[in-house]
Amino acid sequence: MKISFVVPIYNEEKGFRDFYTKMLLPELEKVKYDYELILVDDGSSDGSLKIIQDLAEKDKRIKVLRFSRNFGKEIALTAGIREAIGNAVLTMDADGQQPPKLIHEFIQKWEEGGEIVIGRRGKFEKHGFIAKLGSKCFYKILRMMGVKDTVPGSTDFRIIDRCVVDEYNKLTEHGRITRGLMDWMGFKKVYIDYTYGNRLAGRPSYNFRKLFQLAINSFVSLSSTPLVLFGWIGAFITVASLILGIFVIIEEFIMADPLQLRWTGTTCLSIFITFLIGLVLISQSITALYISHIHAEAQGRPLYIVDHKNSRNLNEGKTKKS
Repeated sequence: MKISFVVPIYNEEKGFRDFYTKMLLPELEKVKYDYELILVDDGSSDGSLKIIQDLAEKDKRIKVLRFSRNFGKEIALTAGIREAIGNAVLTMDADGQQPPKLIHEFIQKWEEGGEIVIGRRGKFEKHGFIAKLGSKCFYKILRMMGVKDTVPGSTDFRIIDRCVVDEYNKLTEHGRITRGLMDWMGFKKVYIDYTYGNRLAGRPSYNFRKLFQLAINSFVSLSSTPLVLFGWIGAFITVASLILGIFVIIEEFIMADPLQLRWTGTTCLSIFITFLIGLVLISQSITALYISHIHAEAQGRPLYIVDHKNSRNLNEGKTKKS
């Protein structure tokens, strides 16, 4: 049995050595299984690469996977998971905000049958109001858009069974959200609450722009609700303007304006334009839905995922005889 640990790294020169020697390594040495540590350098521009290369030279259990440039954390996680050969893969950040002391609890939950054991932020130590509010709003909007699988506060601090790894490695889309894809796969999930700590050193690589882009990618890749929403808005505008237009025709032109509303030509033109805007929104929504289906097909996700761990006597892999 082997556990693979995957840690993406981007410009962590100031804090990674302390994180590894004081926080991570003591916990790794307590793991009862054989292990490998896969450090994915996401195109760091500081001295991070030299630090992890030195560690790998001293310990053959450490693998270094270096990107040619910065591709982003989600791609780094994917590359590390694909490189892993363990019976389970544990992913975590390199900045010390996710406590390695919980590694043994994650492994225990995995041993008890949890196919995906997820670290869930219960509290923050010292984080700004904006960061907390942004996180809450993100998950709130995601659930309003119909994405029920992603639990608020869930993070990439998680351990996944080999059966999950094998299925995850089949997914091909580029604009990926690792935690969202794993939640979509539907394997048995267990949650561990923890306090989200502070960085050991340096500044977070995820600035507001990257976080906003991550949120947009989540909304686009996990839900088509925005497309349907604008279609409903268009339908409401069309119906409302149509009813108002019929009322104007009857009241002004058929009944000779008994209510003395004195509808002007400009008003009638505005109602007609509003009616056309509603039709445009409906047609755009329909077109966008067709495009979303094309997008889903281009992603290349499997039609279904078989839980091989709990299935029995399948015919997969057997040659049929005529």
